[in-house]
Amino acid sequence: QNTVLVWVPCFYLWMCAPIYLLYLHSHDRGYICMSHLNKAKTVVGFLLWVVCWSDVFYSFWERNHSSNSTAPVHLVSPTLLGLTMLLATFIIQYERLKGVQSCGILLIFWLLALLCATVSFRSKILQARNEPETVCIWKYTTFYIYYAFLLVALILSCLTDQPPLFSQATKELNPCPEPGASFLSRITFWWITGMMMVGYRRPLEEKDLWSLNPDDCSHRVVPQLVHRWNSECQKVKRSQQMVYSPKRALHGENREGQPVEESEILLLTSPRKTKEPSLLWALCLTFGPYFLISCLYKIIQDILMFVGPEILRLLIHFVNDTSALSWQGYFYTALLFICTCVQSLILQRYFHVCFVSGMRLRTAIIGAVYRKALVISNGARRTSTVGEIVNLMSVDAQRFMDLVTYINMVWSAPLQVVLALYFLWQNLGPSVLAGVAVMVLMVPINAVIAMKTKTYQVAQMKSKDSRIKLMNEMLNGIKVLKLYAWELAFKEKVSKIRESELRVLKKTAYLGAISTFTWVCAPFLVALSTFAVYVLIDDQNVLDAQKAFVSLALFNILRFPLNMLPMVISSIVQVGALLFLLACSHCCVGVCCLQFTILTSKIIDSMPTNCITTFHCPPDLIYSSSAVLNVCIPEGSLVAVVGHVGSGKSSLLSALLGEMDKVEGSVVVKGSVAYVPQQAWIQNSTLKENIVFGQKRREDWYNHVVEVCALQPDLEILPAGDETEIGEKGVNLSGGQKQRVSLARAVYCDRAVYLLDDPLSAVDAHVGKHIFDYVIGPQGILREKTRVLVTHGLSFLPQTDLILVMVDGEITEAGSYQQLMVQEGAFAEFLRTYATVDQTDDGGNEPAVKTETQKPHKTDNARELNKKTKNSEMGKLTEADKASTGQVKLSVFWAYLKAIGVLLSCISLLLFLTHHLVSLFSNYWLSLWTDDLVVNGTQPYRLRRLAVYGSFGLTQGVAVFGYSLSMSIGGIMASRYLHQSLLSDVLRSPMSFFEKTPSGNLVNRFAKEMDTIDSVIPSIIKMFMGSLFNVLGSCVIILVATPLVAIIIPFLGLLYFFVQRFYVATSRQLKRLESVSRSPIYTHFNETLLGTSVIRAFGEQERFIHESDQRVDHNQKAYYPSIVANRWLAIRLEFVGNCIVSFAALFAVIARDRLSPGFMGLSISYALQLTASLTWLVRMSSDVETNIIAVEKVKEYCCTGKEAEWQHETPSVPPGWPTQGCIDIRGFGLRYRHDLDLAIRNITIAINGGEKIGIVGRTGAGKSSLTLGLFRIIEAAEGHIFIDGVDIAKLGLHELRSRITIIPQDPVLFSGSLRMNLDPFDSYSDEEIWRALEFSHLKNFVSSLPNKLSHECSEGGENLSVGQRQLLCLARAVLRKTKVLVLDEATAAVDMETDNLIQSTIRSQFDDCTVLTIAHRLNTIMDYTRVLLLDKGEMAEFDSPSNLIALKGAFYKMAKDAGLV
Repeated sequence: QNTVLVWVPCFYLWMCAPIYLLYLHSHDRGYICMSHLNKAKTVVGFLLWVVCWSDVFYSFWERNHSSNSTAPVHLVSPTLLGLTMLLATFIIQYERLKGVQSCGILLIFWLLALLCATVSFRSKILQARNEPETVCIWKYTTFYIYYAFLLVALILSCLTDQPPLFSQATKELNPCPEPGASFLSRITFWWITGMMMVGYRRPLEEKDLWSLNPDDCSHRVVPQLVHRWNSECQKVKRSQQMVYSPKRALHGENREGQPVEESEILLLTSPRKTKEPSLLWALCLTFGPYFLISCLYKIIQDILMFVGPEILRLLIHFVNDTSALSWQGYFYTALLFICTCVQSLILQRYFHVCFVSGMRLRTAIIGAVYRKALVISNGARRTSTVGEIVNLMSVDAQRFMDLVTYINMVWSAPLQVVLALYFLWQNLGPSVLAGVAVMVLMVPINAVIAMKTKTYQVAQMKSKDSRIKLMNEMLNGIKVLKLYAWELAFKEKVSKIRESELRVLKKTAYLGAISTFTWVCAPFLVALSTFAVYVLIDDQNVLDAQKAFVSLALFNILRFPLNMLPMVISSIVQVGALLFLLACSHCCVGVCCLQFTILTSKIIDSMPTNCITTFHCPPDLIYSSSAVLNVCIPEGSLVAVVGHVGSGKSSLLSALLGEMDKVEGSVVVKGSVAYVPQQAWIQNSTLKENIVFGQKRREDWYNHVVEVCALQPDLEILPAGDETEIGEKGVNLSGGQKQRVSLARAVYCDRAVYLLDDPLSAVDAHVGKHIFDYVIGPQGILREKTRVLVTHGLSFLPQTDLILVMVDGEITEAGSYQQLMVQEGAFAEFLRTYATVDQTDDGGNEPAVKTETQKPHKTDNARELNKKTKNSEMGKLTEADKASTGQVKLSVFWAYLKAIGVLLSCISLLLFLTHHLVSLFSNYWLSLWTDDLVVNGTQPYRLRRLAVYGSFGLTQGVAVFGYSLSMSIGGIMASRYLHQSLLSDVLRSPMSFFEKTPSGNLVNRFAKEMDTIDSVIPSIIKMFMGSLFNVLGSCVIILVATPLVAIIIPFLGLLYFFVQRFYVATSRQLKRLESVSRSPIYTHFNETLLGTSVIRAFGEQERFIHESDQRVDHNQKAYYPSIVANRWLAIRLEFVGNCIVSFAALFAVIARDRLSPGFMGLSISYALQLTASLTWLVRMSSDVETNIIAVEKVKEYCCTGKEAEWQHETPSVPPGWPTQGCIDIRGFGLRYRHDLDLAIRNITIAINGGEKIGIVGRTGAGKSSLTLGLFRIIEAAEGHIFIDGVDIAKLGLHELRSRITIIPQDPVLFSGSLRMNLDPFDSYSDEEIWRALEFSHLKNFVSSLPNKLSHECSEGGENLSVGQRQLLCLARAVLRKTKVLVLDEATAAVDMETDNLIQSTIRSQFDDCTVLTIAHRLNTIMDYTRVLLLDKGEMAEFDSPSNLIALKGAFYKMAKDAGLV
């Protein structure tokens, strides 16, 4: 008592102190002011030192004054203790200076010291009672004082100090309490209880979530990985020989020493197989150090696992040995309790470290993929679709996260196996080898299954990727699907992919059943073979309780590592494949970025030009790869680029932006760039945010920009003015509005160089003129800037400084308008053909001046009006994913059961029951066997016992195989049914649904939620049932063995139930919040991928990266508490389990006279399993609840509004309808949403068969709305439309839409062959398709392609120019050849010549059809029968063009603006 018990705590502290002090020295968290708590701790430490030293001095005094000498230990021990107390006091102060609020090292020290002192305390009291004369008053007094102070010190060290000065936590609104929590609170996860209480009282909301710890935030985690990955890449680069691109001088050193911003990628030339940079190594370096702590925890936990069986052995020995003292039994019970509790704490700590590592890993991967997506070149992006990249982010980052929690099993499993075998050998001797042999046989079986499963998984991932990709495209082009009535064809395609996916899933299910069979039967077979060999080797081998049940407990421990290993290995293989994918997506970027230099003004002051461009265009965009361009564009000039469709105009701009693959030469741009793409890229945010685009807010400039871009009238129409939310890809704006917003964004950003890719094509003639006059032209707002304008509008060319004429990717002519006219080249000829009237119309400028003077008054009033009437609530469009609250409804479970089939569910349940009953009986049989009497050193009935035990095992195996199979098959049936119903629900939804629902949400349903239903739910239900029966079985056995436990079990059961409900309320809500905040990450990512060229042109990458990081952090904010809540729960449940084990042991000790050793062994070995089963049960029950939400979300769309029926049972129209094509519109009006005003109203016109009608009006006048009404994309609010006397409202939608044709405004193509894009139902022959291509002037182009009609279009048809896509849409119309044709600004994106081709095709092919054309170029409709002019949704004029011009009304003004009169 004076040596070991005093020295243990001292040695502990002296060993830990150096390491701990070093750690503190390198981790400074700020400085904590002296507080009362700190003063108290210091004073107590000091007093303890005083007490110890007073003992030392007393010993010296005693030595001098008494005759008998004092033992040296009385001097050494107090001296050592005193020094240790000084060290402890020093550590307390040093911690304060380094900002540590609570410390585990000291807490454990005080605890150890107190425990050791308690032993002395007891013996001192006994000594004083039994031998009062030997008591030394002084030493007793000091010891009791010392003991009291230890107690105080322990209590003080449980408390936590105030946060350090200037710490991060003080700045946060809702900081996470973890950093400030005390050590005890941290190891028991008590600090999250606050949030759990809130979650129990009411459903948690966004505002209840804590902010992330600084170490887990994206801005801290992602840069670390990116930095490590870059240095990996550098290493690889250094080891390869390099060839520099010739432009070396500009890179790095220039005469002024100015840094040149330039992204230059070196061209690698090494035919040898080069060393790839290792992403794995980069990840290890980034996250390894933190993750290593978990390994330490795992080792301790693995060793503690084997304490349970050892104590069980001692307990059985104690029951057998009647002479043993009863305190031994109580001591073993207490030891069992303490060990299991320590094991629980360490295990949960281990999991916590793993999960946090996994979370950081996911953050880093998503961040890195996002950053990569912003620099990836277009060529590289074509190799992987948006769908695949989004998958990389969503599903695959998740896989990484899951693996991290298990990766330690790679070394931990072998360790556990070795330890278990060692103890088994001690127990049963060599017969263990029989069991080992069975295990070794099992490993290859499991490995083969794992490898097969792996190949199936890859196949399934492939199918899934293609399914998600197709879904993504369908959702992006849903309007086209509806207009063409193609939903069924595409539904068929998706179902085909889905079926192949399910076939693979079925195979996986069969394999899963076999592996479950081996997993459940392996331990039993091992036990059976071992026991059989043990009893059969030698008659004298008696199977007693101690041997049997300790072995069983060890076999149960063995079961886990043996089964985990194959799983972990297959998981590692899978993640290996993902690592390869990720590294590929990271590398493919590398080698193909155009060198794109933005020079600082100093260098180029000497150079008069603004851009010098020399480059090759790659062959996949322009079909002549030998083109070399030399262009020099002077500063401040307006340059027009003209040419036919596909001549390389957009490619020229892409090259100036650095978006093309450069073959040789260089591109230099001076100054900052703004870019307006041909197809406007609109973000899902308010109109104002789209224009301001992250720049500084300047109100006056903003208003000016809105005005010159002709957006003011549109703001008056929009429900909430410029605060209106614009849907994804601008769904609620018309084409012209999108283009003007895109232009306004560029103008607002105020850059030096403007690259405008045909911004005037989508707007009407007079708006186009307004924009040219006020923005682009010589008098416009951009007159000081350099402007490169791609255009098809000939009327603007005379006002440009330079015209570049492009043919087949080469610039054939360049010069001013006058020079080119004089040259008599191709350009002059082109002009003569198309310019109907001489454009220089002197009268044209007058009205412009007038409107200029009148404008300001009008807009000011409008703005006042705008502010008063519009409220921003009206402008909300998209609905974020909402988190449903409260318990999951039973109806959801019922829906899932119905999807499986009730019969199958019942069969599975029955098989489950059989398996568990048989399992209980076999173990009971074993306990009877061990209690058999021993006659002459042997058990007489052992062979019968062995046979029955074996047959029980066989029955078990059959039952397991049965239920595993039936569950998996049921799961597949359910997921087939649920996917089909989700698909039809989504396709049957009206257009308004897609405008309101972000595509990210829908893709999430088809990807994440379907994945959960496919693979997660069946296995979770299986595990849930398994653990439920396990727990019930264990309770029954324990109750039968030690009936006294019945007093405790109800109480613990209640506690358990309460903890579980308490936890599930919070956990479920956190899971919902997490999945709701997951969609925006992907939606934003999707949006970014579509707009990379714009983001790069404006140099806004940083802002978008920041936005993405914030969304990820927002998602992790809900995820982090949910992992901590899991740990919180596990610790409390394991505590309940540990109590049950201890009580079972305690009551067994109490009743040891009445209990046979076999039965006691049975009871305690079941109790030892109970803790794990209990924890697992709660985990599974909450997992079932949280995952079944996937079913809830999939079912959610069956309740949304649907369109009218597609087909009526009996066709309501004859097959050839419509035969004439007469359209009669009577009092027609429609509105976009029930809470908005009518978009068009009281339109009454009659159109005869074969008439050609032009529809004109300014943007937003309701031209497109009229066509939407004709196709019933939006149902009429009033009035009727009759075609050939049939009211279209009475038809099935497909009957109507397949009999009339539209060439839509945005030409949408789907990835697939050209043939599929023209004829998805395969209803036409090849000859018909070629004829259609010939009429639409694409025959030459398609014949020149290597694969002709099987040419693969990339996602969205990106490998064709917009004009070519438009011509393909024309070919679709020619193929269908219906009596009614609608052209929705179909010629907006093509040049004059192609426009004429289209018009001539329409005149020849659709001569006898009724044609409705929405036109911006008035010259295309001047020869039409009649023209309908719409204004603000009403009919303003309707007559033949010549009559309308004679009227001198609105149409006359438009024609005048376009220079046609």
